[in-house]
Amino acid sequence: MSFDYDFIVIGSGPGGHNAAINASKNGQSVAIIEKEREIGGACVHQGTIPSKTLRETASNLSRFTKSANSFEFSLNENVQVESLMNRKVQVRKAHVKYMENQLDDVDSFRGKGTFIDDHTIEIKDLKGNTKQISGKYIIIATGSRPRDPENIPTDHEHILDSDSILSMIYLPSSITVLGGGVISCEYATIFSVLGVKVTIIDTADRPLRFLDPQITDKFIESFENENGTYLGERKIESVEWDGVSEVITKLEGGEVIKSQKMLVALGRLANVEILNPTKVGVTLTPRNQIIVNENYQTEVPHIYAVGDVIGFPALASTSMEQGRRAIAHALNLDMGTPFENVPMGIYTIPEISCIGLAESEAREKHGNGIIIGYANFDEVARGQISGISDGLLKIICAEDGQTILGVHIIGEGSTELIHVAQMAILGGLPLNTFIENVMNFPTLAEAYRVAAMDVAVNFAKKNKK
Repeated sequence: MSFDYDFIVIGSGPGGHNAAINASKNGQSVAIIEKEREIGGACVHQGTIPSKTLRETASNLSRFTKSANSFEFSLNENVQVESLMNRKVQVRKAHVKYMENQLDDVDSFRGKGTFIDDHTIEIKDLKGNTKQISGKYIIIATGSRPRDPENIPTDHEHILDSDSILSMIYLPSSITVLGGGVISCEYATIFSVLGVKVTIIDTADRPLRFLDPQITDKFIESFENENGTYLGERKIESVEWDGVSEVITKLEGGEVIKSQKMLVALGRLANVEILNPTKVGVTLTPRNQIIVNENYQTEVPHIYAVGDVIGFPALASTSMEQGRRAIAHALNLDMGTPFENVPMGIYTIPEISCIGLAESEAREKHGNGIIIGYANFDEVARGQISGISDGLLKIICAEDGQTILGVHIIGEGSTELIHVAQMAILGGLPLNTFIENVMNFPTLAEAYRVAAMDVAVNFAKKNKK
Protein backbone atom coordinates (compact mmCIF):
# COMPACT_ATOMS: atom_id res chain seq x y z
CA MET A 1 0.00 0.00 0.00
CA SER A 2 1.35 3.44 -0.90
CA PHE A 3 0.96 6.45 1.37
CA ASP A 4 1.10 10.20 0.82
CA TYR A 5 3.51 10.52 3.76
CA ASP A 6 5.66 8.35 5.98
CA PHE A 7 4.41 10.27 9.04
CA ILE A 8 1.36 12.41 9.73
CA VAL A 9 1.70 14.43 12.93
CA ILE A 10 -1.52 15.91 14.35
CA GLY A 11 -0.73 18.91 16.55
CA SER A 12 2.26 21.25 16.53
CA GLY A 13 2.92 21.75 20.24
CA PRO A 14 6.20 20.56 21.83
CA GLY A 15 5.49 16.85 21.33
CA GLY A 16 4.18 17.06 17.78
CA HIS A 17 6.78 19.57 16.65
CA ASN A 18 9.66 17.48 17.98
CA ALA A 19 8.22 14.33 16.42
CA ALA A 20 7.91 16.05 13.03
CA ILE A 21 11.46 17.41 12.93
CA ASN A 22 12.97 14.13 14.13
CA ALA A 23 11.11 12.17 11.46
CA SER A 24 12.14 14.70 8.80
CA LYS A 25 15.80 14.66 9.89
CA ASN A 26 15.77 10.89 9.44
CA GLY A 27 14.78 11.23 5.80
CA GLN A 28 11.05 10.63 6.21
CA SER A 29 8.28 12.50 4.41
CA VAL A 30 6.21 14.31 7.02
CA ALA A 31 2.94 16.25 7.21
CA ILE A 32 1.94 18.24 10.28
CA ILE A 33 -1.64 19.33 10.94
CA GLU A 34 -2.43 22.31 13.18
CA LYS A 35 -5.93 23.67 13.74
CA GLU A 36 -4.75 27.10 14.89
CA ARG A 37 -3.38 29.86 12.67
CA GLU A 38 0.15 29.52 14.06
CA ILE A 39 2.12 26.49 15.16
CA GLY A 40 3.23 25.96 18.75
CA GLY A 41 0.05 24.81 20.45
CA ALA A 42 -1.15 25.93 23.86
CA CYS A 43 2.44 25.83 25.16
CA VAL A 44 3.45 28.84 23.05
CA HIS A 45 0.20 30.77 22.84
CA GLN A 46 -1.71 30.21 26.10
CA GLY A 47 0.60 28.41 28.46
CA THR A 48 4.36 28.24 28.82
CA ILE A 49 5.49 31.36 26.97
CA PRO A 50 2.91 33.86 28.37
CA SER A 51 2.94 32.49 31.92
CA LYS A 52 6.73 32.25 32.13
CA THR A 53 7.03 35.82 30.83
CA LEU A 54 4.81 36.98 33.69
CA ARG A 55 6.78 34.77 36.05
CA GLU A 56 10.05 36.39 34.99
CA THR A 57 8.70 39.81 35.98
CA ALA A 58 7.51 38.53 39.35
CA SER A 59 10.77 36.68 39.99
CA ASN A 60 12.88 39.73 39.15
CA LEU A 61 10.83 41.87 41.53
CA SER A 62 11.19 39.25 44.25
CA ARG A 63 14.97 39.00 43.85
CA PHE A 64 15.31 42.78 43.86
CA THR A 65 13.35 43.29 47.06
CA LYS A 66 15.17 40.45 48.86
CA SER A 67 18.64 41.60 47.85
CA ALA A 68 18.06 45.32 48.44
CA ASN A 69 16.69 45.55 51.96
CA SER A 70 17.04 49.33 52.05
CA PHE A 71 14.28 49.71 49.44
CA GLU A 72 10.57 49.35 49.89
CA PHE A 73 8.71 48.33 46.77
CA SER A 74 5.09 47.69 45.89
CA LEU A 75 3.13 47.73 42.67
CA ASN A 76 0.66 50.53 42.06
CA GLU A 77 -3.03 49.80 42.40
CA ASN A 78 -4.85 48.80 39.22
CA VAL A 79 -1.73 47.44 37.58
CA GLN A 80 -2.59 46.03 34.16
CA VAL A 81 -1.59 42.38 33.82
CA GLU A 82 -0.52 42.92 30.22
CA SER A 83 2.01 45.54 31.35
CA LEU A 84 3.77 42.84 33.39
CA MET A 85 4.25 40.74 30.25
CA ASN A 86 5.48 43.39 27.82
CA ARG A 87 7.95 40.97 26.21
CA LYS A 88 5.34 38.25 25.67
CA VAL A 89 4.56 39.10 22.03
CA GLN A 90 8.25 39.45 21.15
CA VAL A 91 9.16 36.14 22.79
CA ARG A 92 6.21 34.31 21.24
CA LYS A 93 6.93 35.62 17.73
CA ALA A 94 10.60 34.68 18.01
CA HIS A 95 9.77 31.17 19.20
CA VAL A 96 7.14 30.58 16.51
CA LYS A 97 9.62 31.70 13.83
CA TYR A 98 12.26 29.36 15.25
CA MET A 99 9.79 26.45 15.23
CA GLU A 100 8.67 27.22 11.67
CA ASN A 101 12.27 27.31 10.45
CA GLN A 102 12.78 23.81 11.79
CA LEU A 103 9.85 22.57 9.70
CA ASP A 104 11.26 23.65 6.32
CA ASP A 105 11.09 20.09 4.97
CA VAL A 106 7.68 19.34 6.49
CA ASP A 107 4.35 19.92 4.75
CA SER A 108 2.07 21.98 6.99
CA PHE A 109 -1.73 21.90 6.87
CA ARG A 110 -4.09 24.24 8.73
CA GLY A 111 -7.33 22.68 9.89
CA LYS A 112 -8.93 20.08 12.13
CA GLY A 113 -7.94 16.47 11.61
CA THR A 114 -10.34 13.50 11.83
CA PHE A 115 -9.64 9.81 11.34
CA ILE A 116 -11.24 8.33 8.22
CA ASP A 117 -9.42 5.04 8.73
CA ASP A 118 -6.30 4.02 10.63
CA HIS A 119 -3.99 5.44 7.96
CA THR A 120 -6.10 8.33 6.61
CA ILE A 121 -6.81 11.75 8.10
CA GLU A 122 -9.38 14.22 6.77
CA ILE A 123 -8.42 17.88 7.25
CA LYS A 124 -11.17 20.48 7.45
CA ASP A 125 -10.02 24.10 7.18
CA LEU A 126 -11.70 27.26 8.48
CA LYS A 127 -13.67 27.67 5.26
CA GLY A 128 -15.08 24.17 5.48
CA ASN A 129 -12.92 22.77 2.70
CA THR A 130 -11.75 19.20 3.22
CA LYS A 131 -8.72 17.22 2.14
CA GLN A 132 -7.63 13.69 2.89
CA ILE A 133 -4.03 12.55 3.36
CA SER A 134 -2.65 9.15 4.29
CA GLY A 135 0.37 8.17 6.36
CA LYS A 136 2.27 5.00 7.16
CA TYR A 137 2.51 6.21 10.76
CA ILE A 138 0.29 8.61 12.67
CA ILE A 139 1.48 10.65 15.65
CA ILE A 140 -1.31 12.13 17.81
CA ALA A 141 -0.16 15.24 19.68
CA THR A 142 -3.39 17.20 19.97
CA GLY A 143 -2.73 18.50 23.49
CA SER A 144 -5.28 19.39 26.13
CA ARG A 145 -7.55 22.13 27.40
CA PRO A 146 -8.64 23.20 30.89
CA ARG A 147 -11.27 21.09 32.60
CA ASP A 148 -14.24 23.15 33.74
CA PRO A 149 -16.07 21.24 36.51
CA GLU A 150 -19.86 21.31 36.21
CA ASN A 151 -20.32 22.60 39.77
CA ILE A 152 -18.11 25.67 39.19
CA PRO A 153 -19.56 28.47 37.00
CA THR A 154 -16.45 29.46 35.05
CA ASP A 155 -17.29 32.74 33.29
CA HIS A 156 -13.74 33.71 32.20
CA GLU A 157 -14.18 37.13 33.78
CA HIS A 158 -14.40 36.57 37.52
CA ILE A 159 -13.96 32.79 37.63
CA LEU A 160 -11.20 31.91 35.17
CA ASP A 161 -9.33 28.87 33.91
CA SER A 162 -5.67 28.52 32.98
CA ASP A 163 -6.32 29.68 29.40
CA SER A 164 -8.28 32.79 30.35
CA ILE A 165 -6.40 33.80 33.54
CA LEU A 166 -4.01 36.11 31.69
CA SER A 167 -6.90 37.87 29.96
CA MET A 168 -7.52 39.75 33.22
CA ILE A 169 -7.14 43.47 32.62
CA TYR A 170 -6.04 44.42 36.13
CA LEU A 171 -4.06 42.55 38.76
CA PRO A 172 -6.58 41.59 41.47
CA SER A 173 -6.06 42.26 45.16
CA SER A 174 -6.99 38.65 45.97
CA ILE A 175 -7.45 35.36 44.14
CA THR A 176 -8.55 31.86 45.11
CA VAL A 177 -6.80 29.04 43.27
CA LEU A 178 -8.51 25.66 43.05
CA GLY A 179 -6.15 22.71 42.75
CA GLY A 180 -2.67 21.72 43.86
CA GLY A 181 -1.12 20.73 40.54
CA VAL A 182 1.63 22.32 38.46
CA ILE A 183 -0.46 25.03 36.81
CA SER A 184 -2.24 26.09 39.99
CA CYS A 185 0.98 26.25 42.02
CA GLU A 186 2.87 28.16 39.34
CA TYR A 187 0.19 30.84 39.06
CA ALA A 188 -0.41 30.94 42.82
CA THR A 189 3.22 31.77 43.55
CA ILE A 190 3.47 34.28 40.70
CA PHE A 191 0.46 36.25 41.93
CA SER A 192 1.55 35.99 45.56
CA VAL A 193 4.97 37.49 44.79
CA LEU A 194 3.22 40.29 42.90
CA GLY A 195 1.40 41.24 46.10
CA VAL A 196 -1.90 39.48 45.50
CA LYS A 197 -3.50 37.70 48.46
CA VAL A 198 -3.61 34.08 47.26
CA THR A 199 -5.43 31.09 48.74
CA ILE A 200 -4.90 27.60 47.32
CA ILE A 201 -7.72 25.16 48.00
CA ASP A 202 -6.81 21.51 47.43
CA THR A 203 -8.45 18.15 48.12
CA ALA A 204 -5.05 16.54 48.75
CA ASP A 205 -3.00 16.86 51.93
CA ARG A 206 -0.17 18.59 50.08
CA PRO A 207 0.35 20.17 46.66
CA LEU A 208 2.41 18.60 43.85
CA ARG A 209 2.03 15.15 45.38
CA PHE A 210 4.27 13.51 42.79
CA LEU A 211 7.27 15.35 44.26
CA ASP A 212 9.46 14.40 47.20
CA PRO A 213 7.55 15.45 50.38
CA GLN A 214 10.51 17.44 51.71
CA ILE A 215 10.42 19.54 48.57
CA THR A 216 6.68 20.19 48.84
CA ASP A 217 7.08 21.05 52.53
CA LYS A 218 9.67 23.62 51.52
CA PHE A 219 7.34 24.88 48.78
CA ILE A 220 4.47 25.43 51.22
CA GLU A 221 6.81 27.20 53.64
CA SER A 222 8.04 29.55 50.92
CA PHE A 223 4.51 30.19 49.62
CA GLU A 224 3.19 31.03 53.06
CA ASN A 225 6.17 33.30 53.73
CA GLU A 226 4.91 35.35 50.76
CA ASN A 227 1.56 35.67 52.58
CA GLY A 228 -0.04 32.87 50.59
CA THR A 229 -2.40 30.39 52.25
CA TYR A 230 -2.57 26.67 51.46
CA LEU A 231 -5.77 24.88 52.51
CA GLY A 232 -5.29 21.15 52.01
CA GLU A 233 -7.80 18.32 52.43
CA ARG A 234 -10.74 20.61 51.68
CA LYS A 235 -13.81 19.89 49.59
CA ILE A 236 -15.81 22.57 47.81
CA GLU A 237 -19.48 22.88 48.52
CA SER A 238 -20.22 25.77 46.17
CA VAL A 239 -18.65 28.61 44.19
CA GLU A 240 -20.46 31.74 43.02
CA TRP A 241 -19.82 35.29 41.86
CA ASP A 242 -21.81 37.60 44.13
CA GLY A 243 -22.66 39.92 41.25
CA VAL A 244 -20.79 42.84 42.78
CA SER A 245 -17.14 42.38 43.68
CA GLU A 246 -16.32 38.94 45.07
CA VAL A 247 -16.18 35.24 44.31
CA ILE A 248 -17.62 33.33 47.26
CA THR A 249 -16.26 29.83 47.88
CA LYS A 250 -18.02 27.68 50.48
CA LEU A 251 -16.20 24.62 51.76
CA GLU A 252 -17.64 21.52 53.39
CA GLY A 253 -17.43 22.16 57.11
CA GLY A 254 -18.50 25.78 56.88
CA GLU A 255 -15.37 27.69 55.82
CA VAL A 256 -16.00 30.59 53.46
CA ILE A 257 -13.26 32.11 51.26
CA LYS A 258 -13.82 35.42 49.48
CA SER A 259 -11.66 36.87 46.71
CA GLN A 260 -11.83 39.22 43.75
CA LYS A 261 -10.96 36.48 41.27
CA MET A 262 -10.74 32.71 41.08
CA LEU A 263 -8.48 30.44 39.04
CA VAL A 264 -9.89 26.98 38.39
CA ALA A 265 -6.97 24.63 37.73
CA LEU A 266 -8.49 21.22 38.39
CA GLY A 267 -6.85 19.26 35.62
CA ARG A 268 -7.01 19.27 31.85
CA LEU A 269 -8.94 17.34 29.22
CA ALA A 270 -7.29 15.67 26.25
CA ASN A 271 -8.28 17.09 22.86
CA VAL A 272 -9.57 13.92 21.19
CA GLU A 273 -13.22 14.52 20.32
CA ILE A 274 -12.82 15.92 16.80
CA LEU A 275 -10.06 13.45 15.96
CA ASN A 276 -12.26 10.52 17.05
CA PRO A 277 -9.41 8.02 17.61
CA THR A 278 -11.69 5.32 19.02
CA LYS A 279 -13.10 4.93 15.49
CA VAL A 280 -9.86 3.23 14.44
CA GLY A 281 -9.29 1.20 17.61
CA VAL A 282 -7.33 3.63 19.77
CA THR A 283 -8.32 3.11 23.41
CA LEU A 284 -8.97 5.93 25.89
CA THR A 285 -8.86 6.06 29.68
CA PRO A 286 -12.00 7.06 31.62
CA ARG A 287 -10.57 10.62 31.54
CA ASN A 288 -10.39 10.48 27.72
CA GLN A 289 -6.60 10.32 27.64
CA ILE A 290 -5.03 8.05 25.04
CA ILE A 291 -3.56 4.81 26.38
CA VAL A 292 0.00 4.10 25.19
CA ASN A 293 2.78 1.67 26.05
CA GLU A 294 6.35 2.55 27.05
CA ASN A 295 7.14 3.34 23.41
CA TYR A 296 4.12 5.69 23.06
CA GLN A 297 2.31 3.22 20.80
CA THR A 298 -1.44 2.95 21.06
CA GLU A 299 -3.18 -0.41 20.63
CA VAL A 300 -2.93 0.26 16.89
CA PRO A 301 0.83 -0.30 16.41
CA HIS A 302 1.41 2.35 13.72
CA ILE A 303 -0.47 5.04 15.68
CA TYR A 304 1.46 6.80 18.45
CA ALA A 305 0.43 9.49 20.95
CA VAL A 306 2.59 11.96 22.89
CA GLY A 307 2.26 15.00 25.15
CA ASP A 308 -0.73 16.19 27.15
CA VAL A 309 -3.08 13.87 25.27
CA ILE A 310 -1.60 10.88 27.17
CA GLY A 311 -1.61 12.61 30.57
CA PHE A 312 1.06 12.99 33.27
CA PRO A 313 3.57 14.61 33.41
CA ALA A 314 2.27 16.87 30.61
CA LEU A 315 5.29 19.19 30.59
CA ALA A 316 6.77 20.78 27.48
CA SER A 317 10.18 19.14 27.99
CA THR A 318 8.81 15.64 28.56
CA SER A 319 6.43 16.01 25.60
CA MET A 320 9.38 16.86 23.35
CA GLU A 321 11.24 13.76 24.48
CA GLN A 322 8.15 11.60 23.98
CA GLY A 323 7.88 12.87 20.42
CA ARG A 324 11.52 11.99 19.75
CA ARG A 325 11.17 8.55 21.29
CA ALA A 326 8.01 7.76 19.31
CA ILE A 327 9.83 8.45 16.05
CA ALA A 328 12.89 6.50 17.20
CA HIS A 329 10.73 3.48 17.99
CA ALA A 330 8.81 3.65 14.72
CA LEU A 331 12.08 3.78 12.75
CA ASN A 332 13.79 1.17 14.94
CA LEU A 333 16.43 3.68 16.08
CA ASP A 334 18.30 3.71 19.37
CA MET A 335 16.25 5.68 21.90
CA GLY A 336 19.28 6.53 24.01
CA THR A 337 19.10 6.86 27.77
CA PRO A 338 16.10 5.68 29.82
CA PHE A 339 13.21 8.12 30.07
CA GLU A 340 13.62 8.21 33.85
CA ASN A 341 16.70 10.37 33.26
CA VAL A 342 14.59 13.20 31.84
CA PRO A 343 14.49 16.08 34.38
CA MET A 344 11.26 17.66 35.53
CA GLY A 345 11.03 21.43 35.93
CA ILE A 346 8.21 23.34 37.62
CA TYR A 347 8.23 27.12 37.33
CA THR A 348 6.81 28.09 40.67
CA ILE A 349 8.53 30.81 42.67
CA PRO A 350 10.90 29.41 43.76
CA GLU A 351 11.48 26.91 40.96
CA ILE A 352 11.37 23.17 41.59
CA SER A 353 13.26 20.55 39.62
CA CYS A 354 14.14 16.90 40.02
CA ILE A 355 15.62 13.89 38.26
CA GLY A 356 15.77 10.22 39.11
CA LEU A 357 14.21 8.55 42.13
CA ALA A 358 12.41 10.19 45.01
CA GLU A 359 13.41 9.05 48.51
CA SER A 360 10.42 6.69 48.85
CA GLU A 361 11.15 5.14 45.43
CA ALA A 362 14.83 4.78 46.27
CA ARG A 363 14.01 2.99 49.52
CA GLU A 364 11.61 0.68 47.73
CA LYS A 365 14.16 -0.26 45.05
CA HIS A 366 17.43 -0.11 47.01
CA GLY A 367 16.40 -0.64 50.63
CA ASN A 368 16.84 1.53 53.68
CA GLY A 369 20.61 1.64 53.25
CA ILE A 370 20.41 4.62 50.88
CA ILE A 371 22.44 7.68 51.87
CA ILE A 372 21.01 11.20 51.65
CA GLY A 373 22.75 14.56 51.70
CA TYR A 374 21.39 18.09 51.83
CA ALA A 375 22.49 21.62 51.02
CA ASN A 376 20.45 24.61 52.06
CA PHE A 377 20.95 27.61 49.81
CA ASP A 378 21.70 29.73 52.88
CA GLU A 379 24.90 27.65 53.19
CA VAL A 380 25.99 28.85 49.75
CA ALA A 381 27.39 32.35 49.30
CA ARG A 382 25.57 32.92 46.00
CA GLY A 383 22.28 32.12 47.69
CA GLN A 384 22.89 34.82 50.29
CA ILE A 385 24.13 37.33 47.69
CA SER A 386 21.16 36.78 45.39
CA GLY A 387 18.54 36.77 48.14
CA ILE A 388 17.50 33.18 47.42
CA SER A 389 18.58 31.56 50.65
CA ASP A 390 15.34 29.57 51.04
CA GLY A 391 16.39 26.84 48.57
CA LEU A 392 17.27 23.21 49.20
CA LEU A 393 19.25 20.62 47.18
CA LYS A 394 18.83 16.95 48.10
CA ILE A 395 21.02 14.15 46.76
CA ILE A 396 19.95 10.51 47.14
CA CYS A 397 22.69 7.89 46.79
CA ALA A 398 22.77 4.12 46.86
CA GLU A 399 24.21 2.25 49.86
CA ASP A 400 27.72 2.59 48.43
CA GLY A 401 27.56 6.34 48.99
CA GLN A 402 28.67 6.98 45.39
CA THR A 403 25.90 5.94 42.97
CA ILE A 404 23.54 8.88 42.48
CA LEU A 405 19.91 7.75 42.38
CA GLY A 406 18.12 11.08 42.39
CA VAL A 407 18.47 14.81 42.92
CA HIS A 408 15.68 17.13 44.05
CA ILE A 409 15.99 20.92 44.19
CA ILE A 410 13.77 23.81 45.20
CA GLY A 411 15.05 27.34 44.80
CA GLU A 412 15.52 29.93 42.08
CA GLY A 413 17.81 28.53 39.42
CA SER A 414 16.89 24.90 40.13
CA THR A 415 15.64 24.22 36.59
CA GLU A 416 19.14 25.11 35.39
CA LEU A 417 20.99 23.45 38.27
CA ILE A 418 19.28 20.09 37.70
CA HIS A 419 21.20 19.57 34.46
CA VAL A 420 24.41 19.17 36.45
CA ALA A 421 22.81 16.16 38.14
CA GLN A 422 21.44 14.95 34.82
CA MET A 423 24.89 14.87 33.23
CA ALA A 424 26.37 13.15 36.30
CA ILE A 425 23.70 10.44 36.22
CA LEU A 426 23.91 9.96 32.44
CA GLY A 427 27.70 9.73 32.66
CA GLY A 428 27.64 7.33 35.60
CA LEU A 429 29.83 9.71 37.60
CA PRO A 430 30.40 8.93 41.29
CA LEU A 431 29.34 11.32 44.02
CA ASN A 432 32.99 12.19 44.70
CA THR A 433 33.00 14.07 41.38
CA PHE A 434 31.24 16.91 43.18
CA ILE A 435 33.81 16.92 45.97
CA GLU A 436 37.00 16.50 43.96
CA ASN A 437 36.34 19.07 41.22
CA VAL A 438 36.31 22.86 41.38
CA MET A 439 33.17 24.93 40.81
CA ASN A 440 33.11 28.67 40.30
CA PHE A 441 32.74 30.76 43.44
CA PRO A 442 30.25 32.10 44.25
CA THR A 443 27.69 29.95 42.40
CA LEU A 444 24.58 28.01 43.32
CA ALA A 445 26.29 24.94 41.84
CA GLU A 446 28.39 24.84 45.00
CA ALA A 447 25.30 23.34 46.63
CA TYR A 448 26.23 20.06 44.94
CA ARG A 449 29.55 20.02 46.82
CA VAL A 450 27.83 20.86 50.12
CA ALA A 451 25.24 18.10 49.63
CA ALA A 452 27.91 15.64 48.46
CA MET A 453 29.98 16.34 51.57
CA ASP A 454 26.86 15.71 53.65
CA VAL A 455 26.42 12.33 51.92
CA ALA A 456 30.08 11.51 52.62
CA VAL A 457 29.70 12.40 56.31
CA ASN A 458 26.52 10.33 56.65
CA PHE A 459 28.16 7.41 54.82
CA ALA A 460 31.12 7.51 57.22
CA LYS A 461 28.83 7.65 60.27
CA LYS A 462 26.83 4.70 59.00
CA ASN A 463 29.92 2.58 58.43
CA LYS A 464 31.33 3.32 61.88
CA LYS A 465 28.37 1.67 63.54
